[in-house]
Amino acid sequence: MTQLRISEAAALLGVSDDTVRRWVDAGRLAAGVDGAGRKVIDGIDLAQLAEEMHADAVADPGSGHRSARNHFTGLVTDVVSDPVMSQVTLQCGPFRVVSLISTEAVRELGLEPGSVATAVVKATNVHVETPRGRS
Repeated sequence: MTQLRISEAAALLGVSDDTVRRWVDAGRLAAGVDGAGRKVIDGIDLAQLAEEMHADAVADPGSGHRSARNHFTGLVTDVVSDPVMSQVTLQCGPFRVVSLISTEAVRELGLEPGSVATAVVKATNVHVETPRGRS
């Protein structure tokens, strides 16, 4: 299960750290504590909130490492799989991106609701990456 620090959650939602803390204090967003005693947000809860509020687009940390110009970093909100293919839905700021990729790739990338991923659009294909999935 993906857990994100307050600062990571804020960046993905396009708001300040203080805004996320206020939402936690007000009960709009649930938070837990990680092994180091830091507040963390469950990725699934964050993905649901991102869908609701259509957060501003966030910067892609890997944008300088690929030739594709169109890339959208966000949260996985849904994964529908059969034995061969999967439909992966991401909420990337105000954009909802849907990609069809192999179920094997979904497993290898660890894609699940609440995980952070980047949709890379080049020509007619959308490639999905995670930070650890880059070479």
